[in-house]
Amino acid sequence: MNFLLVAINAKYIHSNPAIYSLREYAGEKLLPHISLAEYTINQRVEQILADIYKRKPDVIGFSCYIWNWDYVQQIVCELHKLMPYLPVWLGGPEVSYEQERVFREHPAVTGIMVGAGEATFREIAETCLALLPMENGSHESLKTWNLKGAVCDKDVADMEQRKVFYHQCENLKIPGTVTPLGDWGPRPLLPMDAIPFYEGCLSEEEEKQREHRIVYYETSRGCPFRCSYCLSSIDKKVRLRSFPLVKKELQFFLDHKIPQVKFIDRTFNCNHTHAKQIWRYLKEHDNGITNFHFEISADLLDEEELELMSHMRPGLIQLEIGVQTTNPRVLQAIHRTAKTEVIEEKVKKVHSFGNIHQHLDLIAGLPYEDLESFQQSFNRVYAMNPEQLQLGFLKVLKGSEMFEKAGEYGIAYHGKPPYEVLYTKWLSYDDVQELKKVEEMVELFYNSNQFTHTLPVLEKLFDSPYQLYLALADYYEENGYFIQSPARAYRYQILLSFATKQNPKWKELFAELLTFDLYLRENAKTRPDFCRDLGAYKKRMTDFYKSESEEADVLAEYIKQGYDSKQMFRMTHMDVFTYPVWELDILRKQPPEKLEQGEESFVLFDYKKRSPLTHEATFVRVDWKK
Repeated sequence: MNFLLVAINAKYIHSNPAIYSLREYAGEKLLPHISLAEYTINQRVEQILADIYKRKPDVIGFSCYIWNWDYVQQIVCELHKLMPYLPVWLGGPEVSYEQERVFREHPAVTGIMVGAGEATFREIAETCLALLPMENGSHESLKTWNLKGAVCDKDVADMEQRKVFYHQCENLKIPGTVTPLGDWGPRPLLPMDAIPFYEGCLSEEEEKQREHRIVYYETSRGCPFRCSYCLSSIDKKVRLRSFPLVKKELQFFLDHKIPQVKFIDRTFNCNHTHAKQIWRYLKEHDNGITNFHFEISADLLDEEELELMSHMRPGLIQLEIGVQTTNPRVLQAIHRTAKTEVIEEKVKKVHSFGNIHQHLDLIAGLPYEDLESFQQSFNRVYAMNPEQLQLGFLKVLKGSEMFEKAGEYGIAYHGKPPYEVLYTKWLSYDDVQELKKVEEMVELFYNSNQFTHTLPVLEKLFDSPYQLYLALADYYEENGYFIQSPARAYRYQILLSFATKQNPKWKELFAELLTFDLYLRENAKTRPDFCRDLGAYKKRMTDFYKSESEEADVLAEYIKQGYDSKQMFRMTHMDVFTYPVWELDILRKQPPEKLEQGEESFVLFDYKKRSPLTHEATFVRVDWKK
């Protein structure tokens, strides 16, 4: 038997933990009969369909989410034409609700696995293996059936076997499944220690394929909170993986020097003992390479956890914090108990450590939040200075309380995945379109970390950060940039033109700020027109590198590694500034008119040493004897 489990990911760097977990839990006996296939939504449906066809599965299962449901539906429909007697099983959050509708719209679907599927899948696979007719002790005869349904004499027996098998699968009555014949009841939840650690069981080929992908890991399932827009609130009982087991698995990631491990636990720090054990272990066994990502509630952080974080290697962990809104009325409606002032306090404390990347989330389209209220939420969260600010839009997920109350709240949303909000009683469609434009500007100019010294100054030309990004969005629209999608390097010129339009007298200041930001990110060989001509400083710079090669001071590490002055010149960059563009604290506090020009200052950018939080080069002002 060949039971093919299919995942269609949103991006190539993603992987699907579900199909690997199902395979490993199935056990040694079934392992030879289970194969996996991962694709992305960037591939053509025809490509995916052809590859599945080549694999000749006897049974197929699809992992269904909002990002791939359209693809899965198309593939199931076309696959049924090619393989009319192929049993098709679906699982995942996108099909765990409204099963009758799924069967009505997709008669080719044999059954649906509801909720956590490890034990359910194993029973399905065991039953299918027992049901498949065998010839000479193997299932090879089933692989000769005509996939287009045009039966030749020699294939009649196989086709009849396939029909029988297909109808037997339709009649399965297994807990945790729903079939066209009925709902066969829930399956008891597995203890977390019973879930296999599939990362340690990958084949050599699978390990190679996953080298450049994010690794996902879970140490808990369920969530104690009941946020009305989230499916995790349905399973309120939190189940934890025991720490001795987690410890071994963490060490596996550390030993293999995995670049990033993303914990998919919902509200990772809802259990303080569990969180502290893991964070303490990572701190004490840090390999200097691996980054661990956690989704947490900032308001739950206690003093011991904060103290622990303060001593971690920069880049060891990063935190994703769902603020969602700062409006108390909205928080109450969506059952969020966190107080914004407490979140602000904890985020500020973590920020003061200078070693942890913080990613803060907002959701537009929540009940009782109009455009003015959202602007206030945006400005307040922006003031927390996160490394990344995600402006997301409400997704009305099947099975969530928000889905049930959409009519009451006047929420209209897309009828197809990802079911994103169109408008609400409080937020018009025009408002949503404005927020969409602002979101793109935040992604391009804030979250890109390209303009970390320019934006704090530019913000002061506007009444609020939100107004800055709205004005920038209008400028993009006026110049057709939303359609043309300018290259990343050209955004520096766009921002200079935009800033100059706001106040022409500060053009030189913004030109220096953008020059500084450009070289903070990359050793650009093509120098934009707005950058200062360095021709007059060439001799002084050459003398500096020659002096460093003879008696190292700033570039001692390069000398230790045997680089000469010419090599150091190519590997680093030196620039000249007359404004204090390197003083980020001053840029944040002082208005543009207080930033006075002074004497020429030379700044050296070192690209061998980068910030693990922002990937910016380290820099130093240099002074040497003329």
